[in-house]
Amino acid sequence: MSISKAPPDISVISGDVPRDTPPTEPPPAGPGGPAGPPALATALAAPGLRPVVPVSARRRSLPRWLRRATGPLLLLALWQLLSTTGVLRPEVLASPGTIAGTAADLVASGQLPSAMAVSLQRVVIGLLLGGVIGIALALLSGLSRLGEDLIDASVQMLRAVPFVGLIPLFIIWLGIGEAPKVTLIALGVAFHLYLNVYAGIRGVDEQLVEAGTSLGLSRWGLIRHVVLPGALPGAMTGLRYSLATAWLALVFGEQINASDGIGFLMTQARDFLRTDVIVVCLVVYAFLGLTADIVVRALERLLLQWRPTFTGQ
Repeated sequence: MSISKAPPDISVISGDVPRDTPPTEPPPAGPGGPAGPPALATALAAPGLRPVVPVSARRRSLPRWLRRATGPLLLLALWQLLSTTGVLRPEVLASPGTIAGTAADLVASGQLPSAMAVSLQRVVIGLLLGGVIGIALALLSGLSRLGEDLIDASVQMLRAVPFVGLIPLFIIWLGIGEAPKVTLIALGVAFHLYLNVYAGIRGVDEQLVEAGTSLGLSRWGLIRHVVLPGALPGAMTGLRYSLATAWLALVFGEQINASDGIGFLMTQARDFLRTDVIVVCLVVYAFLGLTADIVVRALERLLLQWRPTFTGQ
């Protein structure tokens, strides 16, 4: 006598609804379809449900420029408070009010504008000279294995040497005029541009190169339409680093028997213990560096429009 077992209910195992279960009624169709505005309004009207507001929308209550200026303004207010209460003595660090008055006097006398013009000229010349050298070496080394073998090792060795330590040699070789100052700036700029442009060239996707080759592009066509555009983001990053290094090198370079420039004003202020003048010169360095960074950012937005990037939330 055999006992037959009923097969298990497949709908229960698979999670399907049994056939005898009444079908659920579809949501009413409105102007926007089954999930149109009437259904959305009904869902939002239910108790305990609230519309979700994006975090970015909540943060837009204050203008961005005001949020960015809050930190520096708080720091400035704290500085003024410490100076007023006597915690910061004038011989240690002058108050913001004193520094503002000193800056106005330097501008009125013409010393500060003249010094800024001289320092800016040195940075521009050094940046152009170092940029040409660094980019040229990066192209030779990045586009050719032979160029890499001949150039990269020497550049890496020189990069390991602190360029500030070369000041005595520059004085012996080039004297104490403008040449050692400009050379020091150019040397610091060249290394940053070389490293970033070289890394940008070697970081180009190999599949893009193969696609360009399959489309019949020549070697120059590949370099122009594939390699150089792919290396452009790295070049922009190197330019930003180079500008920061240029201002740093300028501070050291203008200590070499300078008779004008912002570094000359700082040297005089150090001799006479004028902390207000020193801070004014540091603020000018920061302002010029920030202006240069803004210019590079604008250049990035112009040249890298094809590259989507994350801008924060």
